[in-house]
Amino acid sequence: MSVRHPSEEPTLSGDTSAVRPTTLPPFTASCGIRPESRAVLPQSRMAGAGLDRFNTAARDDAEATLLTCCGCTRWAQRIAAHRPYPDLESLLAASDEASYDLAPAEIDEALARESVSPHPLAGARGPGTLAAHTALRAAHAEYERRFRHVFVICLDGFREDEQLDQVLAAIRQRLGNDVDEERVVTADELRRLTRGRLARLAAAHR
Repeated sequence: MSVRHPSEEPTLSGDTSAVRPTTLPPFTASCGIRPESRAVLPQSRMAGAGLDRFNTAARDDAEATLLTCCGCTRWAQRIAAHRPYPDLESLLAASDEASYDLAPAEIDEALARESVSPHPLAGARGPGTLAAHTALRAAHAEYERRFRHVFVICLDGFREDEQLDQVLAAIRQRLGNDVDEERVVTADELRRLTRGRLARLAAAHR
């Protein structure tokens, strides 16, 4: 699941070796909010690398890493093909451009491969938490029944103790959208999630 709007969802780091790397660092997705996950994005084969290593990685490794940020194959291929990126801002700009260009079927592909992690909400504590999680599961079920895809929202910028309330409020609000409105919101949330994941990937082991 993902929560949106304070920042952009869910980061490349490492040395500048020209040697074929073996995996970019794992990172925590700061978004993804379903009670259980359906499909898991492929594991990166470049754990432990950063932007420099990403720029020099074998293309299949770079694409596999990118698929952990956005599950659309063409998006990953496009971002990998335009390396090297001089800095994070250039990478994020390319990601945004490619994200805005996704066709409906490609958004569906990304949603189908989205792994919704419960970890961002794992720290939620206090009175009413169990009831809130129960309400969240029910809201997710209703959302998926209505829109036929998982609920995603970028939670970057929210404290851990704010995330559960933010997700509940967002999913309830978005249940009031019509299908076309929700597709626009969902596409933007995926873009924001992707930006956050790329930023964390680029920041690791610089």
